[in-house]
Amino acid sequence: MSNRIGELKAKLNQSNIDGMIVTNPVSVRYLTGLTAEGTLLITKQENVFITDGRYIEEVNSRLTINDGIICYDYNDLNEEDDLNFFADCEKVGFEEKYVTYVDYSKFLVKYRIKELVEASKFIEKQRMVKDEDEIACIEKACNITDSCFLHLLDFIKVGMTEKEIVAEIVYFFLKNGADGEAFDTIVATGPNSSKPHAIPTDRKILPGDPILIDFGAKYRGYCADMTRTIFAGQPSEEDAKLYEFLLAVQERARMKIKDGASGMEIAKGVETELQARGYDLIHGLGHGVGIEVHEKPILSHKVNWDLQENNVVTCEPGIYIPGRIGIRIEDTVLVKKLESRSLTKSNKNLLTI
Repeated sequence: MSNRIGELKAKLNQSNIDGMIVTNPVSVRYLTGLTAEGTLLITKQENVFITDGRYIEEVNSRLTINDGIICYDYNDLNEEDDLNFFADCEKVGFEEKYVTYVDYSKFLVKYRIKELVEASKFIEKQRMVKDEDEIACIEKACNITDSCFLHLLDFIKVGMTEKEIVAEIVYFFLKNGADGEAFDTIVATGPNSSKPHAIPTDRKILPGDPILIDFGAKYRGYCADMTRTIFAGQPSEEDAKLYEFLLAVQERARMKIKDGASGMEIAKGVETELQARGYDLIHGLGHGVGIEVHEKPILSHKVNWDLQENNVVTCEPGIYIPGRIGIRIEDTVLVKKLESRSLTKSNKNLLTI
């Protein structure tokens, strides 16, 4: 974890920024591995983590001398003498997307800072490219998610409610080594499936229903994200053809994901294919996945991101006919130089329960 702080320091120095205040818990975890509440101060001389008595024991048990981080209990610090960590810093970065104006004002006074400058982009860009440890954790989260899907194919029955399926997913994740859900699981059946971010209800599955399941495990802080749409019994010929069309679109788009590819162009290609059949891509084609389930880069016709090797992104086109049916197929994909790799490997053929 200390190497991540070193890499961040190097990027800050290139922009003549002498240090940084890190307060977003996601950023703190990324840089240090710590899940405790607190503030990380990156200075010229040292790296300091300030927390309180609730977390001191846990933090001290996690940090080693090799991490290069000094931990302080805030209650043990003297406001007058011990908070001048940035004495030799002209410019100090802060996370403008997370810090309120009140916090910004307090930082200037509390740490006696000469100038605070916006620096969220440095951590965001660093997080986009995953290292080996991160990829291993995401892959494990995806493996647990795949195993859960296989279990669901036997578990789900007509008459079962959306909420029952969600409960089984959460239980399976916890029982099989996950931290829990990477995000709030979506199970949407029948006409509810036409809502891309449907909230699970007490609706019971009926014969012929589409069952859209958008879910992902979290493992050691890292997320998986996968969507599969299955059917309760044989779907209509129209719905079956719609599914096969979307599956072909998703697979063509997934194959275009590689180092140097334009996320915007891939998304535009999907949008063109859908519009040729009278449908719209009403949400982005994909997004980065890591400690957060929605990170940069974004795959969208509205945003231009060139993909880089070891980005981890989703590919998730969907078709939604209000009040009748929604179909989404999504994989978590590791971007590589020549041919990217799906980390979610669950069957994508038309499946029935």
